[in-house]
Amino acid sequence: MIMKKVFIKTVFVLAFSLTALSAFSQGSLSTGADIVSSYVWRGVAQGSNEPNIQPSVSYANNKISIGAWGSGNFSGSLKEFDLYATYAFSSQFSLTLTDYNWTFSKDYFNYKKGTDHIFEAALAYTGAESFPLTASLNTMIGGADKKANGDNAYSTYVELGYPVAPNTKVFCGASLFDSPAVYGTTGFGITNVGIKVNKALTITDKFSLPVYGVVGFNPSASKAFLVAGITL
Repeated sequence: MIMKKVFIKTVFVLAFSLTALSAFSQGSLSTGADIVSSYVWRGVAQGSNEPNIQPSVSYANNKISIGAWGSGNFSGSLKEFDLYATYAFSSQFSLTLTDYNWTFSKDYFNYKKGTDHIFEAALAYTGAESFPLTASLNTMIGGADKKANGDNAYSTYVELGYPVAPNTKVFCGASLFDSPAVYGTTGFGITNVGIKVNKALTITDKFSLPVYGVVGFNPSASKAFLVAGITL
């Protein structure tokens, strides 16, 4: 009887493993990295004003993609590591759940009270070909996103973008509510407005390097930023 149970469990595990490997083989795994002159996220500077390396790894299979994204500056004072999962309802609409961790000051695997993690749900619209307006709605749903009294802030960020040329996009983003920990706003505040320009820098006849530049402003904080980036 014991041998029979062991055999059944072994067959089950083997079948599950083969199914998982088969599903994995049907998807695509990718990796990449950006090098940026400074790290500005949704109009808010992250860490000190110095270059960051931002690696990423992702796996996509049909409508689902999962991945990890990080950022680290050269002095080592900022080490961000984020995990995410995205479900595409269609070619234009998607839902993403993200686990952010900026600080690494405590146990990374602490998901209890006092955690450093912040959890976000985001809806994204990529626009139609006839009117390519992009939009996203991003809400922190738990974790370290707190008000001064310890309540969840539910920081919510909305951004609209529109391509004014094949390689140029203008954008405007705002924090909708009080967000002392994430966006530094008290109520509604525009935190991220600007323009992004992409360019392929030709190195040889067969190789070009994608580069981009962002000119942006955070009216809510009376800040301006200029960021240059290279995608590897």
